[in-house]
Amino acid sequence: MKRFHVHAHVEDLGKSVAFYSKLFAAEPTRIEVDYAKWMLDDPRINFAISSRGGAVGIDHLGFQTDDASELAELKARAKNADMVLMDEGATDCCYARSEKHWITDPQGIAWEHFHTLDSIPTFNLAAEKSSACCVPTKPAASCC
Repeated sequence: MKRFHVHAHVEDLGKSVAFYSKLFAAEPTRIEVDYAKWMLDDPRINFAISSRGGAVGIDHLGFQTDDASELAELKARAKNADMVLMDEGATDCCYARSEKHWITDPQGIAWEHFHTLDSIPTFNLAAEKSSACCVPTKPAASCC
């Protein structure tokens, strides 16, 4: 089963964590100094916020899959629809190791399709970047 994903950049992580914890009636499932994530079942969503790089607001949307076959299905849909696809393959970002690819809608909104494989101790194991790893350059994206 797929889980809808939203990643937003926030100005003040502490205030945003307090707000979303009240809104969702749940504490984050992961919290770091620059990142927080809620894995909710009702509604089924992976909602993440970070204070790293990017303008404040929605960074990207996506679908997190429960297994590799669902990810392959999303990739096949994108290819069959002649969507520009950026295949990242295995990557480390947003405190997770994932297999992922990106597509971009006609308005330039990045969509991330990913299957999380493991948790990692840092935002991005590749040379720690000062900006977010989570969004590709147009027309296709890259992370979280």
